[in-house]
Formats: sequence, C-alpha cells, structure tokens
Amino acid sequence: MEYRLLIVDDEEGIRWLLKDYFEIQEYQVLTAGTGEEAVRLALGEQPDLILLDISLPDIDGLEVCRQIREKVNCPILFLTARVEEQDRINGFLMGGDDYIVKPFSIEELGARVMAHLRREKRSAEQKEQERGLSISYSQRQIRYQGQEIRLTKTEFDIVEFLSMNPGQVFSREQIYEKVRGIDGEGDNSIIMEHIRRIRNKIRAVADQDYIETVWGVGYKWIG
Repeated sequence: MEYRLLIVDDEEGIRWLLKDYFEIQEYQVLTAGTGEEAVRLALGEQPDLILLDISLPDIDGLEVCRQIREKVNCPILFLTARVEEQDRINGFLMGGDDYIVKPFSIEELGARVMAHLRREKRSAEQKEQERGLSISYSQRQIRYQGQEIRLTKTEFDIVEFLSMNPGQVFSREQIYEKVRGIDGEGDNSIIMEHIRRIRNKIRAVADQDYIETVWGVGYKWIG
C-alpha cells in the first residue's frame, strides 16, 4: 500500500530533505511551508499521516492541529525544537499523536512514521486472538467467546498497545509513555495496577492470562 504524507515545515531545506527520503521509501509526499497551506492540503487531500512543525510563520502548528483534527483522523506527529513538558502536553491536548524533537535522526523518524501507519491499519481491522479472545480496535471492544469484557479507556489502551506487538517485552516506562503520551514522566507504577485489573477482568470470564510478566523487565502479550 502506498501511503500519502503531508510534511509541514517553514524551512525549505527540511521539506525537501524529508520529501526526498520518504519518496525513496515509496511514499506519496505533499509539502507545505505555512499553516494556512497545511490546513488546505490536510482537509483537501486527507493524507495518511502529517509531519507538522510547530513554529510556522503564520499559524502556530498547534493551532493548525486544532483546526484540522475534527475532520482529519490520521496521525499527526509534531516536529519541534521545544522540549518543555507543557509544550508536549499542549500538543497532545490539541490532538497530536507524537513528538519528534529537532535535531532528529531521519532513520528514527522513518521508523516512527511506519509504526504509526501500521497501528492505524491495524486499528481499522478486528484482530482475532487465539484461545477465544477477540479485539475490535475500531470499536474499542474486547470479547471472550462473544462475551464483552468491559475495560476503562486506559486499560483498553494498554491491551491495544501490547496486543499489537505480541511477544515483545515492554517496561512499565515504555507502556506508560505509549498510553499517556508523555515520555514516562509521572508515576509509571500505576501501570502495575492497571495490568492487575485487566488480568482480573479477563480471568473472570476466560480463566487464563494474555499478559505475561517478565520479571525484572516488564510485560508482554501472549495471545
């Protein structure tokens, strides 16, 4: 599948660097140098993912995100030199999905873009798990042999993240970062309690575990 990206940055050199890189990776690439142009392209072209610089000459990137978010469902990844926690929180509150801090590795950026696109593709599908468990990412529901297991938003986010990466071990910090959207800042020990509750809810109907503890390391999905 050929994905369409929108790259928004006021620096022409960065736009062309990223355009060349992603076109080599066989993406379709649109570019914009202003917030106004970004809004027009985002709403008109409906890209699969947007790389959005925060410091634009006319409309702040956060405002661009706010204006398009209700009509554009794709991942929005901020490109920014800002590293303050409040800036990051504001970005997530506006509907952003990730932060890439300048200067960045273009290979890491490419990997993050692909990870978000894979997640979007999987979220549009229903994932059938072994041993009777099914997860509908689009409806945010989990069932065991047809019986719904009611989870809170954070509990489902944890199940979604782990089940999309079966067999991979993630630390509490990594899980916290993914479900909270902030780089592990805060009390990540709450993840232990969320996972305990998830296990109890699943065991109540399934009498088996789908999340395995890897002692001293973290957790992995074993569906």
